[in-house]
Amino acid sequence: MTTYKLALIPGDGIGVDVTDATMKVLHAAAAKFSFALASETFPWSCEYYLETGTMMPADGIAVLKGFDAIYLGAVGWPATVPDSVSLHGLLLPIRKEFRQYANIRPHRLLPGVEGPLKSEGFDILCIRENTEGEYSGAGGRVHQGQDNEVAVETSVFTRTGVERILRFGFEQARARRKHLTSVTKSNAQKYSMVFWDEVTRELAAEYPDVTVSHMHIDAMAAKMVMAPEQLDVIVASNLFGDILTDLGAAIQGGLGFAASANICPDRSGPSMFEPVHGSAPDIAGRNIANPIAAVWSGAMMLDHLGETDAAKAVLAAIEVATGKGIGTRPGSHSTDEITAAILTALEA
Repeated sequence: MTTYKLALIPGDGIGVDVTDATMKVLHAAAAKFSFALASETFPWSCEYYLETGTMMPADGIAVLKGFDAIYLGAVGWPATVPDSVSLHGLLLPIRKEFRQYANIRPHRLLPGVEGPLKSEGFDILCIRENTEGEYSGAGGRVHQGQDNEVAVETSVFTRTGVERILRFGFEQARARRKHLTSVTKSNAQKYSMVFWDEVTRELAAEYPDVTVSHMHIDAMAAKMVMAPEQLDVIVASNLFGDILTDLGAAIQGGLGFAASANICPDRSGPSMFEPVHGSAPDIAGRNIANPIAAVWSGAMMLDHLGETDAAKAVLAAIEVATGKGIGTRPGSHSTDEITAAILTALEA
């Protein structure tokens, strides 16, 4: 029997709740499809930061390297630790150190879920560059607190970084409906985004079977609302992809349904899987968080590990549950009730 080693970082707030729910489902899937999951839980969180002064220990990356995959619940507790500290102390270092440059976020309506749009027949896969661009962390502040204070934040786009995320997007499009939309703002950002457009056109010649569209970020935001059914694979920079996928979550019914994967495509390090939603401190521990996005992220993790049938079964179980109206509206069902419905469908 194959055993996969998982590093669990439940994190803060409802991250703990949805991680517990997800692992119940994943262990059930493992039992059904004859593999095993051996997990180790790490307490790295804002609470850990308050106790130690760091979001994870100095050897945290070295520790995580020994695992097949990482599962993250949610990180952040802004009332106690600034988001800029928690993000740059845990999530971003993991993404960068393990070259998880492809952030994958699927957007479609699950059965029984009503989105805010008239359109229901959309299936969008957003590929976000995950390690450089606007979130490179290059910059600084001088003369802090003075009238002449200056803050500089520099976006970093490398040919290697832009080419590899676009190539990843082309491969995803080729496996789906063969339509890729590259999102930039090259009319205003005449260096980085024009460069991105140029690389897109260069790579397009290698994928003659994929139709390529170019859109500015503002036009794409409008299209995701007005005509999302026309979209297939979207590829965008770190910042633009981050914003568009929150919009994608909104049109698919809310953050409670938004899953994501941080992929290291060459598998030189572990990939990380997490729901898009935050830690929601106000509802933490109250058994009311929707675990569907977290469980869906777990299904993406199983797929990445090669357990494709188990991944499909978990997603199908989610769809059976939502098709019965379970977990489709905020507050309609508890975390435990939604988890139980998914488990029942999975074990049927």
